[in-house]
Amino acid sequence: MLIIKPAERPLKDNPHGVDVRGLFRGERAQVSLVSLQPGERLRLHRTPVDALFYLLEGRGVVTVGVEEAEVDAEALVDSPAGLPHTWRNTGDGPLRILVLKTPPQSEPTELLE
Repeated sequence: MLIIKPAERPLKDNPHGVDVRGLFRGERAQVSLVSLQPGERLRLHRTPVDALFYLLEGRGVVTVGVEEAEVDAEALVDSPAGLPHTWRNTGDGPLRILVLKTPPQSEPTELLE
């Protein structure tokens, strides 16, 4: 059994300059935790793999392709491979997003801004 505590994982270098922690990387999936403080956001980018975002805590605006929605805790958002996407924290507290990528990403993220 593998038990991983996000607080014990190191910060992952990323082009967004925010708190990202790699939690798991296996043959078929990759899991990360993204934490955005009030006002922080991810740069608009595109990944070559499918991503699912599960909002653990907070409130924010997510954009996937041409669609934008305000979401709060316990929402799941699908982001198919190749579509531009971004998140921004519009709440008063932390925004924590569990990110599941399938398959694990081997090519770099394409920044669009």
